[in-house]
Amino acid sequence: MIMRPGQQLLLPVNPLFVWGSLLAALTLNMLQNMGLWGRATWTPDVLAVVLVFWTVHQPLRVSIVVAFVFGLLMDVHQGALLGQHALAYTVLSYLAIAIHRRLLWFTVPSQAAQVLPLFAVAHAVELGARMLAGGNFPGFGVFIAPLLEAALWPLATVLLLMPQRRAPDPDAHRPL
Repeated sequence: MIMRPGQQLLLPVNPLFVWGSLLAALTLNMLQNMGLWGRATWTPDVLAVVLVFWTVHQPLRVSIVVAFVFGLLMDVHQGALLGQHALAYTVLSYLAIAIHRRLLWFTVPSQAAQVLPLFAVAHAVELGARMLAGGNFPGFGVFIAPLLEAALWPLATVLLLMPQRRAPDPDAHRPL
């Protein structure tokens, strides 16, 4: 793969780190739903951000099936319509796979602008499934969540790529 000028060569990702970060994001989502503000509509979906990140960077390890399973886990945890999060995460993962090669050519702030529509579509799918099942409109705070998730993208990129950016064996005579 041709790399952008100035882009750092990354080490291979540890599969345990990928699955550990997904489980940590799931746990953070569950704790966030039980926190001070409960299930507020404006809160960012951390699991969606981590799912998109790993779907973009490791599409063979984290795929649509993984997104569907984590969506079902979120549905069960929230007591929501079964399949609501699963459908939203599946659509989100599909869209992330569709743009993953193009997305990696952008800088991190530009990537955040590129994933914003993905998060907006996922929230629209989730809201549409809820409304079709007879739920009430949760309020206009639901439109803030995709913006917050896109704002979390640079932080997720820095934190989740940190283990791969280590120099395996620094040497002054090797350029890589």
